[in-house]
Amino acid sequence: MRFLIQGRALAIALGAAMLAVACGSSTAAGPGTVSVLAEWSGQEQANFEAVLKPFMDQTGIKVTYESTRDLTAVIKTRVAAGNPPDLAGVPNPQLLSQFAGQNKLVPLDGVLDMTALKQNYSQGWIDLGTYQGKLYQVYSWVSLKGLVWYNPKTFQAKGYAVPTNWDGMISLQNQIKSTGVTPWCVGLKSGGADDGWPGSDWLKEIVLSQSGPTVYDNWVAGKQKWTSPEIKSAFTTWGTILGPNDANAYGGAIQIAATSFKTSGDGLFTKPPKCYMHNQASFITSFFTSDNPSVKPVTDFNFFPLPDVSSQFTGAHVVAGDSWGLFHDSAAARKLLQYLTTAEAQAIWVKAGGKLSPNKQTPLDDYPDPLSKESAQLLVSTQIAKYDATDNMPADMRTAAWQAVLKFVQNQNNLDTILANLDKVQATAYSS
Repeated sequence: MRFLIQGRALAIALGAAMLAVACGSSTAAGPGTVSVLAEWSGQEQANFEAVLKPFMDQTGIKVTYESTRDLTAVIKTRVAAGNPPDLAGVPNPQLLSQFAGQNKLVPLDGVLDMTALKQNYSQGWIDLGTYQGKLYQVYSWVSLKGLVWYNPKTFQAKGYAVPTNWDGMISLQNQIKSTGVTPWCVGLKSGGADDGWPGSDWLKEIVLSQSGPTVYDNWVAGKQKWTSPEIKSAFTTWGTILGPNDANAYGGAIQIAATSFKTSGDGLFTKPPKCYMHNQASFITSFFTSDNPSVKPVTDFNFFPLPDVSSQFTGAHVVAGDSWGLFHDSAAARKLLQYLTTAEAQAIWVKAGGKLSPNKQTPLDDYPDPLSKESAQLLVSTQIAKYDATDNMPADMRTAAWQAVLKFVQNQNNLDTILANLDKVQATAYSS
């Protein structure tokens, strides 16, 4: 889907009903229980539970949270069995759109104050949640992709300059490689069928900034062949990052496939460093600090935006987030969803780090450090913003794309075969 993010993309306040919740009025909400299903675990789960606590304390509503890494499979099984959660936070809008088409979701136009939502959310985020003219999804927290993380201390010690364009980044990569160390940390492990998605983030950014939004949109919609020159070129461009036999990434193909995306950036902080650059979305900072408690933003880690491949598409970035879908309509579930779209709720996780708010009311001062504040500012200054491509593809296509990333890393010489197989999946995935 094509959209532009404008204005200060920070939080919202949703009118008098939610002001009552924010002020601690439990009478209006009434008792009840709400079941919530999402992927967040570990520190992310702790942050979400911190968001839920004031809501439960103030309303008397109990929220039961369930975490799963196989969210797509679990939620499809439960919907088919007639036992979905009340509310689900899902990272791929296509899945919830599918449920909307099956009349499994509650339209949110009558649940949320749409006048306030339109005043406080950029239209692009509302469009993303709209299916056949009705709102079925809404976002609370989002992330900006295409950020290259580095350790300023090691850059300074080595005399490395932060690149400002693609050629400069390639020159820096080659400079690092010439000293006998690996320029990049890459980790593609996520768990089960999700393995490979971190590598697909490279491809999304490259397709968008190398070939532009029209090609990107057609690719998402299944109208752009994987074997087309534009998509093939994105793989080969990523191949120049990985290097021959993945020699530019720490540990090569075996290490890349075995390393979790959560810990793959830890090599920035080892002595000596295992790598010097790491491409990951804005959320990664919470994993940096949980894995390496002594590191601090700005002094120990910083970022530069992944440079544009083509100046023709300057300022292009991929964004992502978890959208809420309402499966069971109840007073308690409505109150929770309304709360999750307020500035008060979103600011709790924003202050904890690792998340950006997709609305206009959260003050920049709520961001806990200069880097998260800079990420938020970069998000709203993005000139061409597109939602995560594979998250918007049908499930079969998405899984095949992530598996193709793993196969490409294993042997870049097999690219033509890999792309031909993706074309075969594409031919059927969009018709089911």
